[in-house]
Amino acid sequence: MKIIIGGAGAVGTHLSKLLSKDHQDCVLIDDDLARLGDLDNKYDIMTLHGSPTSIRTLKDAGAEHADLYVGVSPEESINMNSCIIAHALGTKKTVARIDNFEYLSPSLKPFFEKMGINSLIYPEVLAAIDITNGLKMSWVRQRWDVHGGALVMLGIKLRATCEILNQPLKNLCGPDDPYHIVAIKRDGETLVPGGNDELRVGDLAYFMTTREYIPYIRKIVGKEHYTDVKNVIVMGGGKTAVRVALTIPDYMNLKIIENDEQRCERLNELLNDVDAMVIHGDGRDIGLLQEEGIQTTQAFVALTGNTETNILACLTAKRLGVRKTIAMVENLDYVDMAESLDIGTIINKKTLAASHIYQMMIDGDVSNVRSLMMVDSDVAEFVAAEGSKVTRKSVKDLGLPFGVTIGGLVRNDQGILVNGNTQIQAGDSVMVFCHEHNLKKLAKYFK
Repeated sequence: MKIIIGGAGAVGTHLSKLLSKDHQDCVLIDDDLARLGDLDNKYDIMTLHGSPTSIRTLKDAGAEHADLYVGVSPEESINMNSCIIAHALGTKKTVARIDNFEYLSPSLKPFFEKMGINSLIYPEVLAAIDITNGLKMSWVRQRWDVHGGALVMLGIKLRATCEILNQPLKNLCGPDDPYHIVAIKRDGETLVPGGNDELRVGDLAYFMTTREYIPYIRKIVGKEHYTDVKNVIVMGGGKTAVRVALTIPDYMNLKIIENDEQRCERLNELLNDVDAMVIHGDGRDIGLLQEEGIQTTQAFVALTGNTETNILACLTAKRLGVRKTIAMVENLDYVDMAESLDIGTIINKKTLAASHIYQMMIDGDVSNVRSLMMVDSDVAEFVAAEGSKVTRKSVKDLGLPFGVTIGGLVRNDQGILVNGNTQIQAGDSVMVFCHEHNLKKLAKYFK
């Protein structure tokens, strides 16, 4: 595919890195030479110095024959205008990063399509969804719903209380058992497990199950004693915090601690109709945290723009007795360190945005693509086409690429766990787990 990215910020750079691994024909545009730096030497991409809204620049980048244009600069207007121009020049699909929640209304999709903008991404909204899902289940590191929750994938840190440790998975995850283990993170390495592998203390294990068996999973992993979240403290009052406040369940009590007085005033305006308390102060101040009831708080969410601050704040909250901590970690170099420190749930907006964009590049009926940065893997829903390769043989005989696991499928809105003897049918929505980004290779099985 021919792909043009407008904006060499965090999202654009991360997406360029993914595409270079995929050996895509990629051009990265930015009007700041310093941001472009030596990215064309680090990654297998071409960089172009110029404005993403310049017709000449877009022509030089090949917009007339491009398959996809991605506008991910910090400026919403630049992203939308560059998408419109790229579409007018001949680019097949466009996607723009935005900052206006109103634009995400499904009723406006035809309006933007007519303008030449096929898809919109608001990374803060994607992050807020992950955070809210994490707060709903205090004992889970990550939750991913397939087909409206008919299938559920749960990332769970295993402690000594887990009942299923040190036993071969073939004895635990048989054809009739209500869960499968699709991946394990252990000592910094990702394992796509086989029947002889075992779960160990300290593993981050990814379970595929159906909704009705979530309480059973909670029991066997020894997390029944985890208190459900009722009181939440958020440090940092940026856009993500606003989206969390607007989407958090009504039964949760929310406090937002923000260091900037003017931002506090703005938060009070934005959250006027929401039952959230805005506090002016430093979320790292132990005295302030104690004053605001950290001892009776079940979840602490650090959302400042500084990765180090977020990690340290979560460590402090854990020391003060908070069991559930969530940290925004924008520097990917710190992700493994945050995991080794047992921070809890880690949120990275650029990987969330990149997953959404990556979905548009896959040649097949695919949706709900998510990047699991903790295990360097992707998960996605593929719909099996009539006569496709995946429908011709049972799963064990498909010859799937190494690192690929089919965890389950949805048929007639019913979640079904998959085993080697399962026969996938046309129209099935199939959950696929791929280690080290093999989704594009897998698409041919479903077409």
